[in-house]
Formats: sequence, structure tokens, C-alpha cells
Amino acid sequence: MRALITGITGQDGSYLAELLLEKGYEVFGVVRRSSTNNFERIAHIQNKITLLEADLLDQVSLSQALEEAKPTEVYNLAAQSFVPTSWKQPVLTAEFTAVGVSRILEAVRAVCPEAKVYQASSSEMFGKVIEIPQTEKTPFYPRSPYGVAKVYGHHITVNYRESYGLFAVSGILFNHESPRRGLEFVTRKISDGVAQIKLGLAKDLRLGNLEAKRDWGFAGDYVKAMWLMLQQPEPSDYVVATGKAHTVRDFAKLAFEVVGLNYEDWVKLDPAFLRPAEVDSLLGDPSRAEKGLKWKREVSFEKMVQLMVESDMDRYIKMGAGNSLKSTGTTPRRAKLSIVTEL
Repeated sequence: MRALITGITGQDGSYLAELLLEKGYEVFGVVRRSSTNNFERIAHIQNKITLLEADLLDQVSLSQALEEAKPTEVYNLAAQSFVPTSWKQPVLTAEFTAVGVSRILEAVRAVCPEAKVYQASSSEMFGKVIEIPQTEKTPFYPRSPYGVAKVYGHHITVNYRESYGLFAVSGILFNHESPRRGLEFVTRKISDGVAQIKLGLAKDLRLGNLEAKRDWGFAGDYVKAMWLMLQQPEPSDYVVATGKAHTVRDFAKLAFEVVGLNYEDWVKLDPAFLRPAEVDSLLGDPSRAEKGLKWKREVSFEKMVQLMVESDMDRYIKMGAGNSLKSTGTTPRRAKLSIVTEL
């Protein structure tokens, strides 16, 4: 089996590459040509995969990558994936996150139409939710340029499946986090901020809407669902979620508890981090994926938060910040981090 992953240097791409290598795949990853490449998340497996230069903005480069990789499975995880940026750069977000899906599908149709294709859809497509919880049949009501672009990517994938007979599926993944999450995302911002505060490197943590609710799971669990979708006899779309929602406040409270602190002493509300149009609550129904794919999550919300905080603590301590612990006194709980590299 040969797999091509766009977005392989991201959180999901790195976990998926690990999973596929464990299953004996030959793994190819698409990277954009850049003067500064960030391969940190895949550094430990870089000698086991083949990286190919291509770009979702360039149809020819995608076709060339597919011709070289000759994949049996294609996972399109690349996108402009940060929601706040989508308001500042809506056209670029549309080019990458929406039209880029058309380019990869068209390239597959021309070069390797027998390959199975996974498209990364998002719970942000539900936006101002019509029903709770959200299922595969819930209507979309996106509340950001990112969400709108993801709706296009989702429907164009359905269109290519129905029009050209491609084995093309979309995973409607709800929020999924890990120590590999980008620092711009609120969950990693919290875990990183907690570590800085604990080590005396920061005096507060500024957040926006603490009451926003999300269905948060662990990224290492969710990439397994991606793979399972392409192992089915017939292509179909699935919601991947935990079925439980937590507020940003819940996340912050738990993260501070990991290091023995009270979040109320450190969190400051900052209107600068409020969205122009807020998505108040997202809650997925994973029952169809659990039944049809035999998928189940292994890492709880609480364990995930603990892993993220301890990973950021370790990172700063390795950078020489450990001597600052005197600022808050208590010693953080320690836990084995093996699960971070095993999933």
C-alpha cells in the first residue's frame, strides 16, 4: 500500500504518517517549497517517508506528485486551517481550503482514478448549529470564511464521488488536539500559557470567549478513523467526535489544575480574541463511526489536556526554564508521555 498525504508536516499529518508506517505503508508527503521548512513534527520519521514538493494552488505540481507516488490512498489534510486568519485572508483561505480540494480531486481523477481519497472536512461547517448533537445529516451553517471553504471542499468531494465514481470520502472531524497542535490554536495556547506561568515566564493568560463549547478529542485517535474510512467496501462520510462538549473555561481550569494552580488567578479576558461571528457550541454524534467503522477513542479529554500541559512543561524545562519554578512554588504532577509518540 502506498499513501500520499498533503499537510504531512501538520498535527494530523504527522500522526497519520506514523499510523500508516506501522501498518506497512510506503508513505509520501506533500510539502510546499519554502525558504524555511518546519519538519519538527515529522523529524523522528523523516528518514522513513518520501517528501515531494507540490502546492494546492498549483494543479501541475499535484499531478506530478501523484505520478511519482502512485498512491493507492490519498489523504488531503492540507488547508489554511486557522479560523481567525480566514477573516483576515478570506480569498487565500478559499484558494487553499476550498478550490485546493478541487485541484487534488481533479489530479487524482486524471492520474490515479483507482486511488481512494480522504478529504478533511470540519465541524466548523455546522457553525450556527441547526440541531444538537450534529450528525452526518445535520445541515451546514458555517460562520467563518474557513467554515464556508470547508463546506465547498466537502460538497465537491461528494460531487466527484457521484459524478466520476471516485472512492472519495469526507471525515467531518470535530476539534481534535495534541501536544503537536499549533500554538495559534486556543487549546495549545492554554497549555503553553500554563507552562509559561508555572515556570515564571508569563504573568497571565489572555483569552476570548470562555463559554464557547467544543467537542474535543485526541488527534492520535482521530487519524485512525481517517484510515478506517478508506478501508470500507463503499465510500461514505462520517462524523468523528467524542459526543461530549466542554467549554474553553473547562479546558483552562483543567490545564491549570495539572500544575496545581487556580485558573481564575491567571486568566484575563481580552476582547481582541473574540470572533466576528462566534460558533457558540459544537457537539458531534459519533455513533455511526463507532458502529460502521468499529472506531473508538482511547484518550479521554482529561488525559489529553494533561499530556498537552506536561509536554509544554517539558519543552520549556529542556530550554532551561526549570529554575523559575520558585515563582509558583508547587511541583507539577508528572506522567509518562509515551502515548504521545505511540499514537
